[in-house]
Amino acid sequence: MADADRICSELKSAIEAKLSDAQADVQGAGGHFTISVVSPDFDGKSMLEQQRLVYRAITHLMAGDNAPVHAVDTLKTRTP
Repeated sequence: MADADRICSELKSAIEAKLSDAQADVQGAGGHFTISVVSPDFDGKSMLEQQRLVYRAITHLMAGDNAPVHAVDTLKTRTP
């Protein structure tokens, strides 16, 4: 598995593990990613609160000098 594919898979798994019934789509490479997430956890929350939930799920992949994720260029969230 290519490094970019592995990181996309890790991001997807981390998000889906932390958010109820989440379906995540992750694309990207070179440390920059586009993420789209559908989860009922977003219901009644502001866009900022929804994005914070996603970032909390992937913080460990963005931490440190050698983090595999440098930036989330686009983050889309919605309820089912």
